[in-house]
Amino acid sequence: MLVTKIKIPVQLLLVFIAAVSLPSFCQHNNGDEINKKDMDTTVSPTVDFFKYADGTWLKNTEIPAAYPAWGSFYILNDENLDKIKNILNGLENRSGFKKGSSEQLVGDFYFTGMDSAKIEQDGYKPIQKDLDAVGAINNLKDFYKELVKVQLGFSNPLFSFGSGADAKNSNMNIAQLWQSGLGMPDRDYYLKDDENTKSTRESYLQLIKKSFMLIGYDEAKAKKTAQSILDLETQLAKASMPRVEERDPHKIYHKMSVKELISLSPEFEWNEYFDVIGVPKPGEINVAQPDFFKEVSNVVKNTPLNTLKAYLEWNIIREAEPYLSSPFVNASFDFFGKVLNGTKEMQPRWKRVLGTINSGIGMELGKLFVKKYFPPYAKKRALQLVHNLMASLKNRIEKLDWMSPETKKAAYVKLAAFTVKIGYPDKWKSYKGLVINRDSYFENVVSASIFNTKKDLAKIGKPVDRSEWDMTPQTVNAYYNPQNNEIVFPAGILQPPFFDPKADDAINYGGIGCVIGHEMTHGFDDEGRQYDAHGNLKDWWTKKDAENFDKRAERIIDQFDNYIAVDTLHVNGKLTEGENIADLGGVNVSFDAFKKTAEYRSGKPINGFTPAQRFFLSYANIWKIKTRPERMRLRVKIDPHSPEHYRVDGPLSNTPGFWAAFDVKPGDPMRMPKDKLVKIW
Repeated sequence: MLVTKIKIPVQLLLVFIAAVSLPSFCQHNNGDEINKKDMDTTVSPTVDFFKYADGTWLKNTEIPAAYPAWGSFYILNDENLDKIKNILNGLENRSGFKKGSSEQLVGDFYFTGMDSAKIEQDGYKPIQKDLDAVGAINNLKDFYKELVKVQLGFSNPLFSFGSGADAKNSNMNIAQLWQSGLGMPDRDYYLKDDENTKSTRESYLQLIKKSFMLIGYDEAKAKKTAQSILDLETQLAKASMPRVEERDPHKIYHKMSVKELISLSPEFEWNEYFDVIGVPKPGEINVAQPDFFKEVSNVVKNTPLNTLKAYLEWNIIREAEPYLSSPFVNASFDFFGKVLNGTKEMQPRWKRVLGTINSGIGMELGKLFVKKYFPPYAKKRALQLVHNLMASLKNRIEKLDWMSPETKKAAYVKLAAFTVKIGYPDKWKSYKGLVINRDSYFENVVSASIFNTKKDLAKIGKPVDRSEWDMTPQTVNAYYNPQNNEIVFPAGILQPPFFDPKADDAINYGGIGCVIGHEMTHGFDDEGRQYDAHGNLKDWWTKKDAENFDKRAERIIDQFDNYIAVDTLHVNGKLTEGENIADLGGVNVSFDAFKKTAEYRSGKPINGFTPAQRFFLSYANIWKIKTRPERMRLRVKIDPHSPEHYRVDGPLSNTPGFWAAFDVKPGDPMRMPKDKLVKIW
């Protein structure tokens, strides 16, 4: 996946949002997508290609105040938002659309979100009944009832429960229990003691205190309540599995019966919980992190009921704040926006509302988007590129000198079994039964959340619908799903600078081609390689080939461990291993495919650059992003993707085609020495 999706508070979602003004690199430069004005030719491409290709842009660009970072993804996402806003301008102030239609659902949702006068007048009235219900809890039976309400409509206190494909029987959905329950984005924020982390933790404590004061607590009570909540979350953090360990699919697969779950976590009334949430007979359950659920049992047994109640209240307040009146919105933004991401000011309301709609009923928004902005010829051209890259990857597998014929044969089968999804779903998600009206923005947010959660729970015990998409069509991203063995490219990313059906091949292969190759390679990275052609967690490798892979992957871990992300913080090579493998594979697979084009074979320069040079400049162009240090510190902890600088220089320093294009010689910084060279796919 190019960009991580993480279930954390709305301000932290790693969705690319950008400002209205466009820098020069996203505009056509006299018909050429390579803008020389963005380059820094005082830097040699043999020393630092990212700075050579993007250096002047990086020096001259100021990150807009409302953004944690700025660049290609953000700008393209903003263009999409403008397009969607143009559509919604015709819906906001109109009524009379057929109930349940895309126009009615999206239009009414947008109308209530933009009604700031009503939202300000209501204050925290929209969550008063939920807070009152939690306040009325007298025993654990009441607690389970309210816990379920919060999980359905707000967040995931203690843990998350839902459906998902069985990792060893990918055609069937089973119940899934996952660790959760933290208000900050990672366990490290609770456990590490460096000055930056301690400062962040104190800011989080102040957020909790301030939020409770906003609902009427006096300062002393709010302070005491905040500390009790932080202590409880710290207890959960200590039991949480680190992100690096979660990258091993075997470590997060523990299928159990309800009886076995009760034995593992006896103090939590699981039968009561399953009854209340509407799945009385969940069948086999994947308990992803068993040690965590042992601790959930201890928490329920040993935590005072008043603390459990305050914890539920905090989960309600924290998730509701972005949709309430200004004091709540500002309190939330001060921490999640400013402290964690370094953002200086808030997004305008219309962009925040669109983000909310995208999360709640994004496929309805997608219908309107692709109807107007994604023509059939673009889909046809993108599909052609995919087929060309699949042939390229097959050819590269054939030539591998470290893999046996037996494992290669299984790799061919997996590659041939890829499902390719381009633009938008063939079968749209149904929102039948969802009620969205013009009465309350917050009620619409909660209604959509409850609808989507219940729809997910209803999948438990049923066959997997492989036609479903995990992203909306307007999303500027792409992904590989190992359990469906599918590669997915939404319409949102199939636009310049990533893809332009009218651009020359060097631009498209260096842009979207590398994205396509990246997602394909995920099927064969350290995680993806453990799933077979049908999406089952199954070892299809010989022992010798697996050892060869691990040795080669260790080199890429070592390479990225040595990169500094910000200050003295290094990139986590193990956390970013899969994405780094995919970046390297994507570049090589796409460049090999590009070499078969007439443009490459002609060798004819355009504006002074050979076809090969234009390919690699196009690749650097898509990673033209500048990031605030606060955001980068957050990314080092939670993001399996390396900083953009190293997503360019890292893979290219291992790519012979790049060396030839820019005359990179042995000993140059942009050429890995032979004993450290990474060659996997």
